[in-house]
Amino acid sequence: MTEHHPHMDIPGGVPPSSHGTIVRRARSAAVIVVVLLLAGAAITMTMRGLHARALAGTTEQNAHIYVSTIQAEGGGKGDSIVLPSTLQGIVEAPIYARSNGYVLRWKKDIGSKVAKDEVLAEIDTPEVDAQLAQAQAARAQQAAGLELAKSSAERWEELRKKDAVTQQELNERRSALAQAQANLAAADADVQRLKKMEGFKAVKAPFSGVIIQRNVEVGDLVDAGNGGAGRALFTLANVHPIRLYVYVPQAYAQRIQIGDTVNVTLTEHPGEPLPAKIKHIAGAIDAATRTLQVEITLPNHEGKLLAGSYAQVTLSATASSGTLRVPSNVLLFRPEGTRVAVVDSAGRVKLHTVVVGHDLGNTLEILSGISAKDNLIVNPPDSLADNDVVVITKPDAAGKAHS
Repeated sequence: MTEHHPHMDIPGGVPPSSHGTIVRRARSAAVIVVVLLLAGAAITMTMRGLHARALAGTTEQNAHIYVSTIQAEGGGKGDSIVLPSTLQGIVEAPIYARSNGYVLRWKKDIGSKVAKDEVLAEIDTPEVDAQLAQAQAARAQQAAGLELAKSSAERWEELRKKDAVTQQELNERRSALAQAQANLAAADADVQRLKKMEGFKAVKAPFSGVIIQRNVEVGDLVDAGNGGAGRALFTLANVHPIRLYVYVPQAYAQRIQIGDTVNVTLTEHPGEPLPAKIKHIAGAIDAATRTLQVEITLPNHEGKLLAGSYAQVTLSATASSGTLRVPSNVLLFRPEGTRVAVVDSAGRVKLHTVVVGHDLGNTLEILSGISAKDNLIVNPPDSLADNDVVVITKPDAAGKAHS
């Protein structure tokens, strides 16, 4: 006999209690899903709102033009220009031989103080001696020929008076006399030239000074002129006073005047500038270097300053009192001319046309168009126009700009 189970009568074979549990779980899952979807939608809407507000704030912030400003410096401010130079004697000259020969002896060495016309060296000139002897003998020949031509001419003059010779013969004797006189004059000139060459056996100082170079030894062969500065026998310098040459950039050329005081600093005496005066100024700018040559004199009564020393020269180039100075990065170059952007108290921009004076490199002189109280925009954007409203930034303690 088969046993009867109670659940056998339920369709599908699932107990009623289990079916209810499944339905409840499904409903709970659906509710959770709906809640999560609603939460996600709420979060999405909230984020979109936040992003929209941030975008609106960024757009509003970007619509502002943030700038930094400065004010022009007053005129009359001086620039200090430091330029390199080399000390030189007020007069320096290489001394050459004027006659060919051999150095017989030298009498002055480096550091020797000499007076004008003092003998520095003596030269043995055997070739010049021989040429002088030959020239003197030739002169004697010409003198004898002149005497003969003179006596012949006088005799023919007397004969012509007696009509014993023709006029043509007399003219020939007169011509021979004139030629003999010219030959003697030429011989005299040659003798005088060689005598002067003999006088150049003694090499003399052309001015008083000190010997700063000696380039010869006894027995050296020397030629007249020696063919260049490298073969000079001596170099003589007068170092009372000292002079210097500096080359001033073109931008400062108009500021330099004869008589201006400058400071000269030597490397061996740092921090001890020596006052000097501008003595001469070249009248033109060197086209190759765009500089102006300036000669400066420096007293050297005690002779402590040495020619050839490296020095630095500090010149003061003072601007005129009617000018203003601004950095070069405040300028705007427009078709209407050079302009500067000025900000008023309300943050509104006005573009001022300016007249630029001297270009001093990082700074410029402004002759007109702005005042010392104007707030000038630094690095103005190219799109900046009149009546634009800007926000002025101020540097913080770290040097960064903020509004």
